[in-house]
Amino acid sequence: MTGLEITEGLLGAALARGAPLLFAALGELWAERAGVLNLGLEGVLLASAMAGVAGAQATGCALVGLALAVLVGALFGLLHAWLTVGLKSDQVVSGLALVFLGAGLSSVGGAALVGQAAPSFGPAPIPGLAELPLVGRALFSQPWLVYLAFLALPAVHLLLTRTRWGLVVTATGEHPAAAAAMGIRVQRVRATCVVVGAALAGLAGGTLSLAVTPGWVDGLTAGQGWIVLGLVIAGGWRPWGIALGALLFGALTRLGLDLQGSGLQLFQDPNAGYVLGMLPYLAAILVLVLAAALKRGHLAPAALGQPWSPGQLK
Repeated sequence: MTGLEITEGLLGAALARGAPLLFAALGELWAERAGVLNLGLEGVLLASAMAGVAGAQATGCALVGLALAVLVGALFGLLHAWLTVGLKSDQVVSGLALVFLGAGLSSVGGAALVGQAAPSFGPAPIPGLAELPLVGRALFSQPWLVYLAFLALPAVHLLLTRTRWGLVVTATGEHPAAAAAMGIRVQRVRATCVVVGAALAGLAGGTLSLAVTPGWVDGLTAGQGWIVLGLVIAGGWRPWGIALGALLFGALTRLGLDLQGSGLQLFQDPNAGYVLGMLPYLAAILVLVLAAALKRGHLAPAALGQPWSPGQLK
């Protein structure tokens, strides 16, 4: 492969593979900025990805499958909100329960879907831009869901920083007692953000199984739900930092394949494929270590992970 081909492949993979991560991370950002941690994203992604393929196959319409994926994500969010906001259950335990629930449901429900064809979303080239040299096919000939993910980025940034709702969410996650004193219904805000965040994770799962890697295999997400949690931390709970991490992870998922196809003898050993496949996850660990060294943890919402009840003073 030539250098231009590798560059084009990396650019395309950065967007396509980064889009599901970005959807899920922006959803988790809403929940965490409101003070609720959702460790169950891996389970939500698995269940929604499977549901998307099942819905598309049953109805013959990829859009119906995508809607079902979002609905499944929202239902997981409702369950997590009920447990953590309503019943004040431990957020870590509830999130881990969602992982097991989603993994189990996807394995059982998706057994009949493995190897089966289903409608999916193909590339949607943007006229004029898709013909540009080098970047045209990579950046402007993607499924429409990929474009949507990156259009959502500035929208979320503006909502969080320039709207009353964004200020309400931030106040809820930073100091719920002060927010309640101002008349904000803290529990309602938290529950809403958890459901919206999980619905976006459902959209991420549907994007993964209906647009990025169409079809279903058990364990399709390959741990990407955990990567999403790391992206939120490494991005400093800010949309643009999260997007940069999603693009980096997306490019690294392709880099190993390109290096194996480059013809370089170093990467022709069969065992090299296993090492190269680890690159995105090793990079995620390295970024988290770096974030810890830079003490980015102090950027987290002050009340993140802490249950709150009306009448509490902090």
